[in-house]
Amino acid sequence: MPQPRVHASAAERQAAFRLRSEQARQAEIAAKGLPPLPVIASIPGWPRWNATFKLAHALMEGAVTEMRDYFDDRSDAWQESERGADHQERTESAETVRDALEDLIS
Repeated sequence: MPQPRVHASAAERQAAFRLRSEQARQAEIAAKGLPPLPVIASIPGWPRWNATFKLAHALMEGAVTEMRDYFDDRSDAWQESERGADHQERTESAETVRDALEDLIS
């Protein structure tokens, strides 16, 4: 037995789909804590971009702190080994990225 039609036409069905898709996208943006983009596409979205840079900076700060703690928890022999030196280089690279993000939000 066929199911009753929810939408009278294909156009109504497509419009309902677009509405659901837009609502899902807005809910995803809201869940991330980002402000919405401007309605007019030619207006820059600086508040949104700045919020994104702040989130990225916080993530990089946490990663750098964890990397330093990891290094400090290892033995002196490990710290002086090639793996320790590689870890220090990667930590310095992460610090550079963090500092660049800090320049963006300042």
